[in-house]
Amino acid sequence: MVVPESQGKLYYPPDDLKSDAHVPDFNSYLALYRKSLENPEAFWKEIANEFFWKKPATGPMLKYNFDVTKGSIYVKCMEGAKTNICYNVLDRLVRERNLGEKVAYYWEGNSPDHHMAITYHQLLSQVCRCANVLKQMGVKKGDRVSIYLPMIPELVYTMLACARIGAVHSIVFAGFSSESLCERIVDAQSGVLVTADGVYRGEKLIDLKQIADKALEKCREKSSSSVTKCLVVKHHAAECNKLQVVVFFLTTTLCLKRMPGEVDLLITYMAVYVFCLASQTSWNSGCDVWWDDVMRDSSEECEPEWLDAEDPLFILYTSGSTGKPKGVLHTVAGYLLYTSLTFKYVFDHHHDDVYWCTADIGWITGHSYITYGPLANGATSVLFEGIPVHPHVGRFWEIIEKYKVTKFYTAPTAIRLLMKYGREPLQKYDLSSLRILGTVGEPINPEAWQWYHEAVGQGRCPVVDTFWQTETGGHVLTPLPAATPLKPGSATFPFFGVDPTILNEHGEELEGEGEGYLVFRRPWPGIMRTVYENHERFENTYFKKFPGFYVTGDGCRRDKDGYYWITGRIDDMLNVSGHLMSTAEVEAALTEHPAVSEAAVVSRPHKVKGECLYCFVTLKASREFNHKLVEELRRLVRERIGPIATPDFIQNAPALPKTRSGKIMRRILRQIARNDKDLGDLSTLADPKVVEELFSQRCEAPA
Repeated sequence: MVVPESQGKLYYPPDDLKSDAHVPDFNSYLALYRKSLENPEAFWKEIANEFFWKKPATGPMLKYNFDVTKGSIYVKCMEGAKTNICYNVLDRLVRERNLGEKVAYYWEGNSPDHHMAITYHQLLSQVCRCANVLKQMGVKKGDRVSIYLPMIPELVYTMLACARIGAVHSIVFAGFSSESLCERIVDAQSGVLVTADGVYRGEKLIDLKQIADKALEKCREKSSSSVTKCLVVKHHAAECNKLQVVVFFLTTTLCLKRMPGEVDLLITYMAVYVFCLASQTSWNSGCDVWWDDVMRDSSEECEPEWLDAEDPLFILYTSGSTGKPKGVLHTVAGYLLYTSLTFKYVFDHHHDDVYWCTADIGWITGHSYITYGPLANGATSVLFEGIPVHPHVGRFWEIIEKYKVTKFYTAPTAIRLLMKYGREPLQKYDLSSLRILGTVGEPINPEAWQWYHEAVGQGRCPVVDTFWQTETGGHVLTPLPAATPLKPGSATFPFFGVDPTILNEHGEELEGEGEGYLVFRRPWPGIMRTVYENHERFENTYFKKFPGFYVTGDGCRRDKDGYYWITGRIDDMLNVSGHLMSTAEVEAALTEHPAVSEAAVVSRPHKVKGECLYCFVTLKASREFNHKLVEELRRLVRERIGPIATPDFIQNAPALPKTRSGKIMRRILRQIARNDKDLGDLSTLADPKVVEELFSQRCEAPA
């Protein structure tokens, strides 16, 4: 690896960021990176020394087997050590570092009228009270607790309460269907479900309690072990008809109350609000319990359960190629070390920062970079319930100005959405507090990167384009803001302890420039340990194809400067006339056209080529889809990539099929391209009507 000098324009870190940065230049990065690979024992022990251990480790910092031909796959970190992650992210800060009065979260509700500040002391108090409630409900070490809550403080309280008593939390994004929720409850064998009566996303009301009730009915049909406890949170809102939040325990129910210090306006609504809830929320008196009722008399003191380093911390379900979600399992000590360190270095965190990650805690980004990583560093974060364009398109920028956010982390989907509205909404707000920008979730196309850097960051904020997965626990390929010269669209270089390489189809390592399968030679502390209750699937999915390597499932290109470029999932890689081609690369070329706001590319069978490119393009407002535009797009792709990448089909797509989190469902697009109407489960789609419209406009003849 060398200091980069070529391959297009480089964006160098600003000098003012280097002065107090944790990693101030590229040579410092290289020195630390070498240490993390050559002496991982010393490197990770130094990180571990920052935390509290009830009992020290008796084994090495990392012990593992990545080769299925040599036995069962395993990863172990700090064997023999005992600790508690909740103690380390709360008690240690309040009692040892005197951060009790520091704000842990600025909570912003769906409506700008709803907001509160939560200090570390208040957070610890609420977590302990919730932990005691869980214990009263019969939850103990090792039990699974399913959580189905919107982005409200109770979500953080509950997940940390689980961690405190050694229960394993399984958070389900509060946008999944009852079937999806049921599937995850049954697979995790949860004894408790925590949910809410409802939530507004923008103007749309989501009846979470009703969805949860249906999920529990399905659970009882599918499994003898059903949820017998249901804890219900009252979620305040300015609108009288907004539903309250409900939490389900698999054996009983609870009702939680908001902490003291709420806006006075909310108190005046309380009596009417409770009436509205009573009239709208279904209730099972044998199961459901209001959170308020049980939290009211719960003690603020709760001794943590001291756990083994490799005890499970949480299960988080992610999509599987077979359609059945995989329960990715992470453990206590390694996840703590890795999320803490990646947060500190990737966002160059300092004590006076205000950090905002716009993700939902229902996804791994929220677990690692809203809850555990920031709290382990004593950070002040924004916790946001709403959406980017409600009640106006400047909501993100309004919040940045309000809290003087310094580090901002969001998804390319959100960036492209806000790009459609231009720079005018940005000009109404003061964004001068921003110092670092970040992206997560998918490779960002260069056009969106440039807009983010120039319009939002005003040309002075590095963009840390992070690549990682639910399975990796934290960032694995990422720039460091004061050290790494940036190339738009590249995830740049590996994080400390991460040892990547690129393999061809035959499992041969590619040196220098090359494109193929992204794999890792060794583990880092935060990598997943197994698929819950299905270790065979874990080994088959991630280690069987190339023994000796963790296989990410993503394609990757390395340029002559050593920069890594994620090219998309391997199943989104096309083999056209014997040439391996990335759909993400074609999508980036299509979105360079001034008429295109978004593009998605999939394969379609071809009698001669094997596969050909079928492209869906969403146009900007007032732009017309016609033959001239199609020819311009084909020419653009041909110019940017080469004749072999010329699209055979280009279809107008007024909208793309997306999950509620904004991820494009390419599986559905592939079926539309093939005219295959056996679409399977569409419950995670934000708008199923999009599919009908795309089928009606699909291309029969090549462009």
